[in-house]
Amino acid sequence: MSNTTYAPLPAGLMWDEGSPEWMSKADNAWQLTAATLVGIQSVPGLIILYGGAVKKKWAVNSAFMAFYAFACVLVCWVGWGYHMSFGAPLFKSAPFWGKADVALDQVYLLSRGFSGKFPTATMVYFQFVFAAITLILIAGALLGRMNFYAWMLFVPLWLTFSYTVGAYSIWSPKGWLALKGIIDYSGGYVIHLSSGVAGFTAAYWVGPRSTKDRERFPPNNILLMLTGAGLLWMGWTGFNGGDPYVVSLDASLAVLNTHVCTATSLLTWLALDVIFFRKPSVIGAVQGMITGLVCITPAAGVVQGWAAIIMGLLSGSIPWFTMMVVHKKSTLLQKVDDTMAVLHTHAIAGSLGGLLTGLFAHPKLNNLFYDTYGKYVGLFYGFKMRKAHLGVRQVGIQLLGVLFIVALNVVVTSLVCLLVQVIVPLRMSDEDMEIGDEAAHGEEAYAIWGQGEKLDNSRYGAYDIESSAKSRPRSAGNIEMA
Repeated sequence: MSNTTYAPLPAGLMWDEGSPEWMSKADNAWQLTAATLVGIQSVPGLIILYGGAVKKKWAVNSAFMAFYAFACVLVCWVGWGYHMSFGAPLFKSAPFWGKADVALDQVYLLSRGFSGKFPTATMVYFQFVFAAITLILIAGALLGRMNFYAWMLFVPLWLTFSYTVGAYSIWSPKGWLALKGIIDYSGGYVIHLSSGVAGFTAAYWVGPRSTKDRERFPPNNILLMLTGAGLLWMGWTGFNGGDPYVVSLDASLAVLNTHVCTATSLLTWLALDVIFFRKPSVIGAVQGMITGLVCITPAAGVVQGWAAIIMGLLSGSIPWFTMMVVHKKSTLLQKVDDTMAVLHTHAIAGSLGGLLTGLFAHPKLNNLFYDTYGKYVGLFYGFKMRKAHLGVRQVGIQLLGVLFIVALNVVVTSLVCLLVQVIVPLRMSDEDMEIGDEAAHGEEAYAIWGQGEKLDNSRYGAYDIESSAKSRPRSAGNIEMA
């Protein structure tokens, strides 16, 4: 028998009560599952998508930026980020930021969480994966040239001074926009609009890729990119299905609306590619998928299915127009090298989704989600209820949220970049950008044994598989897929 002694648990919970009466096994199980689905969107989802979508020489660096961000965010999240996003307000007169505190104490983690039906540890984990994917989405704008050491500093700083402010303001029950009645079901503002604006702003400060890469940057493995895209799409079941914090009718509706909007958006983007460019593009289809997922996110469980279809049509066409037409004609937009076009796929699509939520939000569905009837009313239903002022007010609040998140991320992201560049350069040197992964990490993405000898130019060399003791020159074959 173990002689281990345990610290006391919250009142009413004994160590042999691993499943207390207040905890719903079903809700806790689904919440953990939903969180893991969102985590899989990042690791390995976006790691694979980024690794396949860039030039071969940038595959390792691009995937590693996502891998690092995921780990770094978790440590920061339990260290101070969770409380800054969902804890007690730092300023009672200005409720936009929480007090920094650790989320590691067993008494706190095993107490009742946000919904009262699962422990706080579950909530901390669930919210972590949302914070992590936000930083990974920002990385998409910076692929192919950002100094990895600068990225290592950027991640904790941006999480601390930007993400936590947006999350507290919109998602914390005490946040100022939450109190006003903003609808952001699962992160159209907090995650997607934030990452799109922050990514574009950071891309401005970091600077562009090499001229050669900007002119030609073909994906090294489209099938691998599609695999990552598939994980991203299916993982969105947890992204939007987990936000009611309960296994509910609303969760089911949110999941179905998510996939309906996404499929509609993908098909719309594909149709526009065929009409104007005479070819169905796989890369275009992935972009349309992403804009659909992003657009429905702030509305997933509070709009009807027909509204999800309309949102899919708009998310597959408006970001397509801004990317294919407006961007190419705008001198300002052309100056900023946004590698994965996050301005269009996340900022434009996220703000579009937020504003459309203000039009289509159904009062009864909002009651299922917020347990409050009459406070959240889309403009169309405001007219139907003969209370147009409620719908106008909702659209106004949604627009206010867009303006706040844009301003927050332009200012904070700029300050973070300016601070980081005092310590290390934001951009890799021209010489290192010509080489890519080998210069940044001493490693290459496609090095397969037995396809021709190559000089060992990795800093770590390679090990004899049989003896596991003696190093020898690496035998590698470079698979050219671009």
